[in-house]
Amino acid sequence: MNSNPFDLAGRTALVTGASSGIGARLASVLAGAGARVVLGARRKAELEALAAGIVARGGAARAVALDVTDEASVIAAYDEAERVFGPVDTIVANAGIAVEGRATDLPVAEFDRLMAVNLRGVFLTVREGAKRLIANGSKEKENGRIVIISSITAKKAFRSSAVYAASKAGASMLGKSLALDWARLGVNVNMILPGYIATDLTSRLFTAPAGKELLESFPRRRLARESDLDGALLFLCSDAARRVTGAEIVIDDGQSL
Repeated sequence: MNSNPFDLAGRTALVTGASSGIGARLASVLAGAGARVVLGARRKAELEALAAGIVARGGAARAVALDVTDEASVIAAYDEAERVFGPVDTIVANAGIAVEGRATDLPVAEFDRLMAVNLRGVFLTVREGAKRLIANGSKEKENGRIVIISSITAKKAFRSSAVYAASKAGASMLGKSLALDWARLGVNVNMILPGYIATDLTSRLFTAPAGKELLESFPRRRLARESDLDGALLFLCSDAARRVTGAEIVIDDGQSL
């Protein structure tokens, strides 16, 4: 009997938006837990570098060019994953973009671009993954794991983030609804809702006056870290989460309190 409930050996995971930031971190964590990892994003060079690093540390990784807004690209990514590692049983829908600013100043084209990535992209990614899971016997195996990376803005309103928040709220409700639809088919769908996390981009944002004011409003007056998501990710992708579906796990260091 395996004493590590979060051991992912034998699993094949596809992570979208894996070329940098949170996505790169999530992919590395899954690989470190033993999963074969397929890294998907538009920036192939960055993916190749990440894959090489994972392999150098003894893991298994494959970089695939992937535009989550394009159904053909999503299908091709799954095809390549199956060709190299076999069926994908773990999907992390992480790809997303942010658009900050007042809604009255936001061009419609930017609204459409954000929704295409943050909502349509999640739908295309998880739908294709679920189709293949079901076709490969997830109902009997109960091995389907889908994790959608949402945001605390899906739960709490913050200034100048209306469209981004709407896209993330949509992704969370999409996940809940699909969890219900696929509950008897062995496919678990859960959401991680991170708070504001320290990255190169956010670090610059929080040095501006408005950012400093927001930071001071947080109970602990600090940003969360990418590594804060590790435990929830491993849990939701593992056999320990066999009875967990439709859940939203908020990881924000209390920012949404």
